[in-house]
Amino acid sequence: MVGAIAVPNLRILLAEDHQMVREGLKALVNSQPDMTVVGEAGDGQAAIQQARELDPDVIVMDVSMPRMSGLEATAKIKDALPDAKVLALTRHTDTGFLRQLFKAGAAGYVLKQSASSELIRAIRAVAAGDNYLDPSITGKVVNSYVAKQASHLEPGEDLTPREEEVLKMIAWGNSNKDIASNLGISVKTVEAHKANLMKKLSFRSRIDIVRFAVVRGWLQET
Repeated sequence: MVGAIAVPNLRILLAEDHQMVREGLKALVNSQPDMTVVGEAGDGQAAIQQARELDPDVIVMDVSMPRMSGLEATAKIKDALPDAKVLALTRHTDTGFLRQLFKAGAAGYVLKQSASSELIRAIRAVAAGDNYLDPSITGKVVNSYVAKQASHLEPGEDLTPREEEVLKMIAWGNSNKDIASNLGISVKTVEAHKANLMKKLSFRSRIDIVRFAVVRGWLQET
C-alpha cells in the first residue's frame, strides 16, 4: 500500500506577552495541518533564548513586550541567527515603525486587528522565503511613498523585460510559486531574478519594491 504524502510541518515559535492571546494564537496555529507551535515566549529576552534553542521555521513576534521589545529582540535574533524568519505581529500601522521592523530584519508584518487567516497566510509566505505585508496597511505605505515622490528610486531603466515582469508580480503580492507558474519558469529562477533585482536596485525589502512600483505607475494598472 502506498502511504500518504507527508505534509511539511512548519515549526513555529510564538512570542507574545499576554497569555490569553498567546493561547489563542497557539490554538490557531496548531489547528493547521502543516504547522506546530514548538515554543512560547512571554518577553523579548525569552524569545531570543527560545529562538537559539529551538531554531524554529518562523518566529511570530509581538512587537510590544516587557523586558525587551519585539523590535529589539528581532534585531538580536537576526544578529545571532541570520537565517531566522521573524513575522512581526502588532497593532501599529505607522509606516515609520514598519520601516524600523524591516530594517531590524523582520520578514513580514501582520496587524493584530486583521483576520486570523491573514496570520496563517503570512506564516506560510515567510516560511517560503517571501516578505509579507498586511494588505490592510499596503495602501498607507503606498500613500506615504507617493507623498515623498521616492525621487531616489530613479534607477531601473536597465531592467530586462523579464525582470520587470517579476518585479511587477512581486509588487502585487504574488508568491514565488505563483510567479513561477504564471511565467512558466522554475521557483529557483524566480528566486534568482528576485535576488538580482534586489541587488541591482539596492532594495532591502518588499516595501522598497512597492515604492518603486508606485513611482513607475504599476499599481494603477488594471
